[in-house]
Amino acid sequence: MKYFIISSNNRRFNYRTISIVVFAALISGIISGAFIALTWDLPQVRSLESFRPAGVTRIYSADGILLSELYLEKREPVPLKAIPYYLKAALVATEDRNFYKHSGVDIRGILRAIIKDIMAGEYVEGASTITQQVAKTFFLTPKKSLLRKIKEAILSFQLERRYTKDEIMELYVNQIYFGSGAYGVESASKLYFGKSAKDLNLTECALIAGLPKSPSRFSPLINLNAAQKRRNIVLKQMLATGIISEAEHNASAGNPVILFNHQQSRVIAPYFIEYVKNYLEEVLGASRLYREGLTVHTTLLSNLQNAAEESSANGIAEIAKRMKKRGIINPDPQCALISIDIKTGGIVAMTGGNDFSKSSFNRATMALRQPGSAFKPFIYALAVERGFTQHSLLLDAPVVFKGGKIGEDWIPQNYSGSYEGEITLRKALAISENIPAIRLTEILGPSYVAQFAHRLGIETFLDPNLSLALGTSGVTLMDLSSAYAVFPNMGKYIRPFCVTEVEDHRGNIIWRTKPQKRIVMSGEGAAIMTNMLEAVINEGTGTAARVLNRSVAGKTGTTNDHKDAFFIGFSPSVLAGVWVGRDMPASLGKGETGAKAALPIWIDFMSKALANKQGEAFNVPEGVVIVNIDPATGLPASPESKVVATALYKKGTEPNHP
Repeated sequence: MKYFIISSNNRRFNYRTISIVVFAALISGIISGAFIALTWDLPQVRSLESFRPAGVTRIYSADGILLSELYLEKREPVPLKAIPYYLKAALVATEDRNFYKHSGVDIRGILRAIIKDIMAGEYVEGASTITQQVAKTFFLTPKKSLLRKIKEAILSFQLERRYTKDEIMELYVNQIYFGSGAYGVESASKLYFGKSAKDLNLTECALIAGLPKSPSRFSPLINLNAAQKRRNIVLKQMLATGIISEAEHNASAGNPVILFNHQQSRVIAPYFIEYVKNYLEEVLGASRLYREGLTVHTTLLSNLQNAAEESSANGIAEIAKRMKKRGIINPDPQCALISIDIKTGGIVAMTGGNDFSKSSFNRATMALRQPGSAFKPFIYALAVERGFTQHSLLLDAPVVFKGGKIGEDWIPQNYSGSYEGEITLRKALAISENIPAIRLTEILGPSYVAQFAHRLGIETFLDPNLSLALGTSGVTLMDLSSAYAVFPNMGKYIRPFCVTEVEDHRGNIIWRTKPQKRIVMSGEGAAIMTNMLEAVINEGTGTAARVLNRSVAGKTGTTNDHKDAFFIGFSPSVLAGVWVGRDMPASLGKGETGAKAALPIWIDFMSKALANKQGEAFNVPEGVVIVNIDPATGLPASPESKVVATALYKKGTEPNHP
């Protein structure tokens, strides 16, 4: 057996070796632990491969006009090849001169920044490379700290291993903030210069390249002088790095900054756009609407919208002049107009007030106003459905209705203050007499009138009493207009809608409207009501509309003290409703009736809407006959009749010669 004798020297050697190993393991453990602590929550850079920035949702009119863009961050990603050379070179010259040399972190730049920070006693220079800025923008918070800088460096090394320099540059130019709400060079280019990035010239490239250093400070929309000085600094850096010649520098540095004038691009249909946004937030959700870069196709027709805005503005200007002459202080009348495609139910034009920038309240869809006599067609329509004819007679004479308490009798009057005696339904509606409408409501039953109006499309509460005949219950212009569309649409109600379909960012249709339709009255009754509303134009309060020389029908509406003025009317294909009033209900002035205040706006709009629609005629269904009548008596016309009109009747109910 052999024995090994361990000397004291060997023993010391082993102890030293073991100590070194233990110490090395401890240090390695500390370093590993620190590395794990720093990196355990770091995101995987491979996630960039599936990253898609929040897109821009675009809203288009039915004729392809871009109406609006919705976004959380205004960003329009473009490939690097679409970025001009001067812009890429300027960004490298100003943000990271060694971008194509370093492996993610510029050590010399960091040391230089540390020295400046120590001398200043605060963070004054970041020394972040373009790769580090990408890492920070995509994965980290902007808060400055040593820990964040270390994580930023680690992520930068990972990015450089996984992606090429050009891929990193493409991420950078599409993601970085350029001030005034613009993310990415394409959005910045359109915001500041009204053109795509590929069309930027040298001076424009230099200005945009100077923005990432301090976007809020150097935005030309905030401080034009500072933006120009910063641009010239960038041009000097481009000269110093050999990107441009001295001649190019001198020619560019003296140029003024010429920005795109956004005021020249008028916002089309702001009330309609807001209506669409609110609707889509309900059906799709706000997150999808503002993040997924959708394409929204609406029902709006830009030519009709322009006509609506122009007609409304012209009409309100005239009313304001008349109010001023009458000495009405604070000349503030508002106008709302809505136009609907009768066959489809699509909203083709909408104005909700005079100035969206001052008030976004949509008076076409949100305001509850008394419709006055514009409510009367629903009473007469129910009567026709119940068997009344155009020549049925009503008594137009003073009347007193007993109230619930002594001394509360209701004594309604006609607007004119005069009475016709016995009067036909056709004439009573045409000249808008109040008493016959009230008597008819009493005969039919106020609650049945309210139910019938709801069936035709009025969704607001209607107080079921006799004053309903005078339009005393508030309705929206939208409801009132869509209910009128039942008449030319042969008894069919179609709920108005604003969006036809929505596409995702790949062009796939993800949502399509399903028009809500229902039959609410007979086709014969609807055709007769259309004919009676034609009489309003030809024989009654709407005669000014005869200037259109088209087949049109409609009804005026005026409330007490001329607080509200309405005209709702239609051709065989297009319906338009107009309301004029003041936000805080007050008189527009004596004589500002529906015929005087609202009808001229309607005529102006319809003259443009029907410009290319000659020869249209209202449908006459089977089961209805056409009779030439004397509108004064409602009887068949005779050689002695001074005026002859065509009237529709259900077969078997037409009048006979006396």
